[in-house]
Amino acid sequence: MITGLEQYKEKWQIQSEQVIKPGLHAMEQALELLGHPERETIFIHVTGTNGKGSTITFLEAILREHHVTVGKFMSPCIVDVHDQIQMNGEPIAEAEMDRLFQEMQQAGISGTCTDFELLTCAALLHFKNKDVDIVLIETGMGGLLDSTNVITPVVSIISSIALEHTNFLGNTLTDIAYHKAGIIKKGVPIVVGDLPEEALAVVKKTAAEKEAKLFILGQDFHVKNDCFEHMQVKLDALTRKMIGNHQAHNMALAITAFLQVAAHLRIEMDEEALKKGVADASLAGRFEEVLPNVYFDGAHNPASAEKLVEIIKTHFPRKNIEFVVGMLADKEIDGVLRLLEQVSTTFTFVNFDNERAMKAKDIIKKSRAVDRRITHDPISYLQQPKDERTIIIVTGSLYLLSMLRAQLKCES
Repeated sequence: MITGLEQYKEKWQIQSEQVIKPGLHAMEQALELLGHPERETIFIHVTGTNGKGSTITFLEAILREHHVTVGKFMSPCIVDVHDQIQMNGEPIAEAEMDRLFQEMQQAGISGTCTDFELLTCAALLHFKNKDVDIVLIETGMGGLLDSTNVITPVVSIISSIALEHTNFLGNTLTDIAYHKAGIIKKGVPIVVGDLPEEALAVVKKTAAEKEAKLFILGQDFHVKNDCFEHMQVKLDALTRKMIGNHQAHNMALAITAFLQVAAHLRIEMDEEALKKGVADASLAGRFEEVLPNVYFDGAHNPASAEKLVEIIKTHFPRKNIEFVVGMLADKEIDGVLRLLEQVSTTFTFVNFDNERAMKAKDIIKKSRAVDRRITHDPISYLQQPKDERTIIIVTGSLYLLSMLRAQLKCES
């Protein structure tokens, strides 16, 4: 469920399905009815198991410091549907969304799409209407058959590849990589992160077939101790709000993509502007402190849970860690719990409103933590006074973080 979407569907009598249906036929049909807005905008396309949102956040901040108007389409929402479609960091206004749904209703696309396809159409239409300089598009799932894969970008990015959505994308890294590499377009540069060997082999093969120039982290560009190097460009003393070694990798992907797109937009790189963009970049739900000693981090699979554990060991080695966890049933819940249990013995499990969510009573059975419980009032639990030695981390699903954020906002 996409929070807030139903109000527009009901008002304009647009039908769409709350299901996942990989494939591009419905999108192509809808975009034909809308006059192909995707053909009138410059895009950067980003996929990856983890790191998509962070990479886009770095890239947006860098572009905006170079006075570029930036559109952004991301998922899932942080509060509601409006923050999935942004321009220069501002969520789309209700009046703007209303006009988009009126335009889509008049075009006759009702009944042709799933919810996510409908929202993708709205985003593409919005960016065309606003005539933005460049749009950053994040895939919803996979790449090859994802509804966003109707665009032809000027540069593509694959941030990472690990097992995910195995019921849709396949059970091996090679299968997953095949879908991620599906965003590679003929002659369009592709920037990739530190990928497993078997996944990188698939990406290399696809890039060669598409005659797409490939830039690989650790081979064609490098980052170490917040120093970045790529060909003639060398940047020292980069600082970040977004902590963790994995965020240094995401930063490097963003800088490399920016260097590729700068020529297309005829932008001259300003080193100080670039450094300021990197320093200022921040993203909700990525080790974000929302209350004193309470952090939100959307570690929803083993790969992202491993990064979270690394941050905890590095930055909070002497703290008592308590986790608040809610997860989708189609995630690798056991793998995530085993990793989190390395740094904490205290877990609180919660329910949240999503048709794919696993019930807290079922997740707790999978836990091996010494101190584990279920709460039906997580907000009160988070707002309780805590001693300085205790850190609470809410994790497991970005949908859970979205729900709790909305409730905290209502109480503030």
